[in-house]
Amino acid sequence: MKRLISYSRGRLSAFGYAFRGAYDLLRNHAPSKIHIAAFLMMIGLSWGLDFALWKWVAVLLCSGMVLAAEALNTAVEYVVDLVSPEYNILAGKAKDVAAGAVLFTAVFSGIIALLLVYDSLWGGG
Repeated sequence: MKRLISYSRGRLSAFGYAFRGAYDLLRNHAPSKIHIAAFLMMIGLSWGLDFALWKWVAVLLCSGMVLAAEALNTAVEYVVDLVSPEYNILAGKAKDVAAGAVLFTAVFSGIIALLLVYDSLWGGG
């Protein structure tokens, strides 16, 4: 029983680390604030257009993927800055590729948002 309690406490403390990381991301990184603003605008638009459940799922899934990509990009930047404080071409490429991942998720999420809105306004859905 003690082993189970100890294990459970360890798992619960992992949530604390995750919340601390999410707080750091949202508090200290301007791009994440832009993503949150876009997410909130999309929530308002979705509410106003009375989206069907499947559209809400798409909005939440896309928004979550963009924020997760932004978090991973920030983590890559932290690690690269730690291990390569001086300029290094490979360090720069690692940061650029991580930023590219955010760009991909944001662009494709934006396209999905446009399609969802188009369907609600002119597609009969």
